[in-house]
Amino acid sequence: MNPEDSKIITLARAARARNGSAEGAAVRDETGRTYSATDVRLSALTLSAVQVAVAMAISSGAQSLEAVALVSEGDPSPADEAVAAELGVGKLLVAGPDGTLRG
Repeated sequence: MNPEDSKIITLARAARARNGSAEGAAVRDETGRTYSATDVRLSALTLSAVQVAVAMAISSGAQSLEAVALVSEGDPSPADEAVAAELGVGKLLVAGPDGTLRG
């Protein structure tokens, strides 16, 4: 794994641990800026960590993404994979809570 991908996995792990969330995600945009987030679980709103991180990047002006990382005990949802693909990312990096890549 390249150092930049390792960095976003570390950011996703840190976000997950900081908030005690089920998921942490981080994305890197076309300029190298990174955004990290956790899932949102409210009675009126549910967003995956990937959805939140992507929304942060897009609302900050990102046009495309170079990489998307998800740290979770589970697998990415089809929606997470679809949003990554729509923004030009070929493969979602998925790691367990310890940072070990899966798949």
